[in-house]
Amino acid sequence: MRASRGRVSLGESVLVHASLLLAVGFAIYPVLWVVSLAISGDTTPEPRLLPLPEAPTLDHFREVMTSGAGGQGSGLFWKQLFNSLVVSAATAFVGVAIAIPAAYALARFEFVGKRAGLGALVATQMFPAVCSAVPLYILLDGLGLLNSRTGLVLCYATTAVPFAIFQLRAAFESIPIELEEAAMVDGATRAQAFVRVVLPVVRPAIAVTCLFAFISAYNEFILAATLLGREEAFTLPVVLQRYVGEHDANWPAFAAGAVLVSVPVMVLFYALQKHLVAGLTAGAVKG
Repeated sequence: MRASRGRVSLGESVLVHASLLLAVGFAIYPVLWVVSLAISGDTTPEPRLLPLPEAPTLDHFREVMTSGAGGQGSGLFWKQLFNSLVVSAATAFVGVAIAIPAAYALARFEFVGKRAGLGALVATQMFPAVCSAVPLYILLDGLGLLNSRTGLVLCYATTAVPFAIFQLRAAFESIPIELEEAAMVDGATRAQAFVRVVLPVVRPAIAVTCLFAFISAYNEFILAATLLGREEAFTLPVVLQRYVGEHDANWPAFAAGAVLVSVPVMVLFYALQKHLVAGLTAGAVKG
């Protein structure tokens, strides 16, 4: 007998699940390799197909957290982790705080220079950050902000703001303007309509934009390596690079550092996932 319409046969179900398992395995295989390398007791691991650690140990994690890159500095890892978190969080806050009113104005109002401004924002996204490394270095040197978290936040915000404006502008344009007009008919000002009606609806977009800005700043290496010269001011990507030298490389410590560096991002994803789910209904309009 033929299978009824809409019912998946056993063979199709097995094929779909096997394909999904293969895709998941392909995605997590590099992660398993890094974790295996981080807990392996072998300091010169040989390439092998299965990521199984030899003589598992946590010594490499202790080395990263206590000795620092190349064995220089004691306990600097926590200071450098703090630098990365503060710089990334401040970049996300500054970028989104500036982008929200700018994106709302671009989405709702017509004014002279709107198209030219959008074109300028697009142009800023066409060039990699390394192109601006030298002028940014000169500017920060003149302002006395080299080797400081403030200077790094200002540099990262120059790229975070245009990206956030484009992200949030699309979110504001997707909201019917009738919602704001109805609130203003009921006596609300435009500012009150924006805060009480529009912002709750775009909360998921704001959360995603903050997440992207945070991760972009958290992972950035070129500007951080150019603008930071003191080990106490390093961010984590610069620290990880110190484990790979010109003539040798401490791969187990590098892998352990990579695992530790990824933990805050995973925690942020988990926390923000619940925030996104809650935000999908926070701004809903009930009839």
